[in-house]
Amino acid sequence: MPFSRGKKPTTSKIPKLHPKGLEDQDGPQTKRSSSSPQGAPKKRTAFVDITNAHKIELSNPIKKKDPVKKLQKKVSVLSKNDVNSKSVINSEDKLDELKNAEFKIEKLEEPSSKAPIPPHLQPPEIPPEFDIDSEHLSDSTHTVEYAKDIFDYLKSREEKFVLHDYMADQPNLNSNMRAILVDWLVEVQENFELNHETLYLAVKMTDHYLAVSQAKRESLQLIGSTAMLIASKFEERAPPCLDDFLYICDDAYKRSQLIAMEISILQALNFDINIPVPYRFLRRYAKCVNAGMDTLTLARFICELSLLEMEFVPVRASLLSSACVLIALVTKDLGGWTKCLEFHSGYSVEDLAPVVRKLHEMLISPPDSKLAVVRSKYAHKVFFEVALIPTVSLETLERFLK
Repeated sequence: MPFSRGKKPTTSKIPKLHPKGLEDQDGPQTKRSSSSPQGAPKKRTAFVDITNAHKIELSNPIKKKDPVKKLQKKVSVLSKNDVNSKSVINSEDKLDELKNAEFKIEKLEEPSSKAPIPPHLQPPEIPPEFDIDSEHLSDSTHTVEYAKDIFDYLKSREEKFVLHDYMADQPNLNSNMRAILVDWLVEVQENFELNHETLYLAVKMTDHYLAVSQAKRESLQLIGSTAMLIASKFEERAPPCLDDFLYICDDAYKRSQLIAMEISILQALNFDINIPVPYRFLRRYAKCVNAGMDTLTLARFICELSLLEMEFVPVRASLLSSACVLIALVTKDLGGWTKCLEFHSGYSVEDLAPVVRKLHEMLISPPDSKLAVVRSKYAHKVFFEVALIPTVSLETLERFLK
């Protein structure tokens, strides 16, 4: 193990972060009083109370003249000059005429027809047989109008974050050290009860940082925990604080070191940390075939297990998730790669075949006793014990890869 846990006992991997009774203590933030302190200015609203608007007279130096009053003035002048003339038009008729004239002017200013919507603003055309979002039109949380565009955008961003096998440029590290770090990050994610997107993003940021910066063995855990801290800030509603990450590192690092590493990682990534991760594509592609939660969890297990392997670092997130979904479908005897999956993923079976074979080789290889967190996690009943499901044979997979 390259990471020393220090004097802490190994039986309790990550202790509880908040001791009992802390929830009853007053925090640093106190509730503000609704009344202002003595001598302070009284609170006031930014706008005038509309309920009292009729009592306030606002002066406007550029006040427009009322056309009705102007017309009445003209009519009164005419009536004084031509008292006995029958050609004087009633003021009401003049008022109607003025209103009609204003209506004609407003009608002329209105565009005769609406301008056509530009092609880039039109919703994408989806064939009815491939429409997987319209059933959720009444639920705004699904963002049906933008779902296809969102995943197309994420897929296009993958080109910016393509990685290579950087381990040859790291003289002090090797693939086994990286696997131990990722295995520990999975443990951190599980104990902190973080989102899976946080875990995937932390691993991605770690790889991108190591691809451009050489690191020593002693600082590898610092890099991983800092990446998890940044990912938590990006993904979580209530991320763990900095002291929590110092605690899980067994106080091996100082607060200043963690802050300095955070700055270093963000600068190395040019502050662009919205990296597409496989987990987002997994849920989208499972929806294309109406896969159950057990099938999706099996695909998640395969995908999470691949995080430990260096050979999958250069693989795009959408391609890796597609291959995991295909293996899960074949394992559950739910068919193979459908036209709907091909439409939404953009990958054919031929594109998936090399990655599927590598994933299958990973699944049938004997597990490492030092890297048991992922398999132990998905052997639980909460995750449908998918880690205990026998791996499908390669011959069966090959029938769906042709």
